[in-house]
Amino acid sequence: MSDDTPSDITRRDFLASAGATVALAGLAGDLRLPAPRGRLKSGSVVLFQGDSITDAGRKRENANPNQADALGLGYPLLIAASILHAHAEQGIKIWNRGVSGNKVPDLAARWQGDTLDLQPDVLSILIGVNDFWHKLLNGYTGTVRDYESGFAALLDQTRAARPGIKLVVIEPFVLHTGSVTDQWFPEFDERRAAARRVAEGAGARFLPAQRMFDELIRRAPPSYWAADGVHPTVAGHGAIARLWLDNVNL
Repeated sequence: MSDDTPSDITRRDFLASAGATVALAGLAGDLRLPAPRGRLKSGSVVLFQGDSITDAGRKRENANPNQADALGLGYPLLIAASILHAHAEQGIKIWNRGVSGNKVPDLAARWQGDTLDLQPDVLSILIGVNDFWHKLLNGYTGTVRDYESGFAALLDQTRAARPGIKLVVIEPFVLHTGSVTDQWFPEFDERRAAARRVAEGAGARFLPAQRMFDELIRRAPPSYWAADGVHPTVAGHGAIARLWLDNVNL
């Protein structure tokens, strides 16, 4: 999920073939994403953080909220479309600050500027696949314990700076296809469990993305949801957006 990995070719191919038109057509048609059920206060800020799955080709030079190219072509765009439609009168601001290739230490290095300075009222995080994958590709040596303690520290820092913030942790996931082989297990599953513990410790809403995809592959093969086993297709991003909107009461 970094610029120098073969998997980036898959990501670029997905981004080129998907396009904003396809994403928005899915939102309006087959995805049938539900509207948020709760009520955000006026002027609330919603922020998505993570790696390339969240990044989804966003244009980083666009610093404005609620802009399609700044939100990328993945699940944050689909969720934002639903929220902004449902809360049209309330001046909601939605940002995407996912960065391709990021691990927990990379989030920590940019947390002040890319998270705390935006003063989010809702923070959604999906992080963890690179914390394992880069051990296979790039010689990264971070352990499960490093991942868990570093992730927990970020959420502790955020709660201290933003009392009352609503936290959402999306479970790291992979599908057994493409780049994902038996070599990923059991350690990747240990990292999934660590993410759940971090969410529970921080009082965050935990979204079981792996269980969702494990159920979805009964309907279509793994490559239908994530061609390389890591980066979601249009259908995969739609599934994450549905999971989020079904379970995060705003």
